[in-house]
Amino acid sequence: MSTSPIVTFDAATLAFGSRVLWQELNLQVRPGEFLAVLGPNGSGKTSFINTMLGTTALNSGTVSIAGAPVRRGSNLVGLIPQQRPFGDNVPLRARDLVALGVDGNRPGIRIARKAVHTKVDQLLELVGASAYADRPVSDLSGGEQQRLRAAQALAGDPRVLLCDEPLLSLDLHHQQAISQVIHRQAAQHGAAVIFVTHEINPILPYVDRVLYLAEGKFHLGSVDEVMQSSVLSRLYGAPVEVLRVNGRIVVVSGDGQRQLPPDGHEHAEDATRESGK
Repeated sequence: MSTSPIVTFDAATLAFGSRVLWQELNLQVRPGEFLAVLGPNGSGKTSFINTMLGTTALNSGTVSIAGAPVRRGSNLVGLIPQQRPFGDNVPLRARDLVALGVDGNRPGIRIARKAVHTKVDQLLELVGASAYADRPVSDLSGGEQQRLRAAQALAGDPRVLLCDEPLLSLDLHHQQAISQVIHRQAAQHGAAVIFVTHEINPILPYVDRVLYLAEGKFHLGSVDEVMQSSVLSRLYGAPVEVLRVNGRIVVVSGDGQRQLPPDGHEHAEDATRESGK
């Protein structure tokens, strides 16, 4: 496995008007690394993902994938988005949705139907979705649909797997299952995983480093280096306490009244604020 960085941010700054999300960010993510990106609503987590997708431009500095400037539609990058329900009566089976990731994003390239069918079956098995391969996606639970999104993102065996809060609204069982699938892509295929989340505990066993965004500042390091009271208090500009309870990390404000960041139930607002709309 190559040890050269696959994702590089060099003196990167992003702002919407006068609101700075981060500035002078220098970051290298290597193949097989699992980077968790944390922070409260509006801190720029989704925008961070979008800079690597080529849909949001930096104000200054650069971001590159495999040594080249980012571009939209790169087959080096896969995306697992936030979980959102499909509308009723969507005329797609589970396997049809996954098939779009196999041949639906390759203009001018036609893949033999048998090869597509074989690849889809392999992906469905990989994410544990074979049992409902022929069911309509609108009939599936949120966790089942999210497994399909993971399969679709993995179809091209991406070198960079971007995960934009893929565990939101999922129960613990599906959180664990999706997290394991994503980690497997890093461990077995050498993909760099960049995982945006409000809640680190479901992915805690897999995280190599944490990038914490808050109040226009950031801190980068190992879990133990970042998830400590002094670091988060500096980022938030207010007293914050980090507790470790039964193997879980709990972050509370100085008055002990609420967890920071929230558990993720405000993701729609988060996406709107971070898109600058």
